[in-house]
Amino acid sequence: MSTHRSEMRMFNPLARKRGPSVTDQIKDFILSNNLRPGDIMPTEAAISAELDVSRSSVREAMRTLAALDIVEIRHGYGTYVGEISLAPLVEGLVFRGVMSPENNFSALREVVEIREVLDLAMADQVVNSLVGATDPELHDLVAMMEDLAARKESFAEADNAFHQRILSRLDNQLVGQLSTAFWEVHTVVYPLLGLPPAHDISETAHAHGLMLNAAENGDITAYKEAVILHYQPLRRSIDKALASPDA
Repeated sequence: MSTHRSEMRMFNPLARKRGPSVTDQIKDFILSNNLRPGDIMPTEAAISAELDVSRSSVREAMRTLAALDIVEIRHGYGTYVGEISLAPLVEGLVFRGVMSPENNFSALREVVEIREVLDLAMADQVVNSLVGATDPELHDLVAMMEDLAARKESFAEADNAFHQRILSRLDNQLVGQLSTAFWEVHTVVYPLLGLPPAHDISETAHAHGLMLNAAENGDITAYKEAVILHYQPLRRSIDKALASPDA
């Protein structure tokens, strides 16, 4: 551990009306000492002494932080700062999407709406990043989706790869992570609800090509229209399920 990290100090950047929990103190500890994903944490005993709390409290707090992907416990090796991914968000949204039988299709529709909102919100930036350019990988992904759709086969992975590659061109890592998180929720929840694949998936595949062409031509309006077209088969499938007497 570097010298500046060996001189660790604790501070609480937020004024709390109540005393901070051990979990909050450990998060403050990570921030105040500039620890990064992959850095090893001090031992349980060292943290216990630093915070002046019991080792059992530290152990329980670490379990909570591990569930949130803030730390990673590697048994036999120690505890490390985690990647702080959106995996807990995905898990929670998946559970929300299937836990209430009377509202599950509505929950899935909300996820699809959020995906669409994200795509439309970033439309200007996406078009500006692609106008006048040609990305062979994006064209290959479109061709793959159209080929799979023609054979009535799923192209979910290619779909996600397409969106991630487009968003990777932007100076905004979070929007790509959010896009993937909601895509994962959608792809997990959709089959759990017993929904069959949309009959018109070729329309979705074709929409990706329209999005790419519009972006390369600098046509923001056409790009947004293609984004909306992209989600229409999903919306129709969910609306049909919601209209069913058994929904």
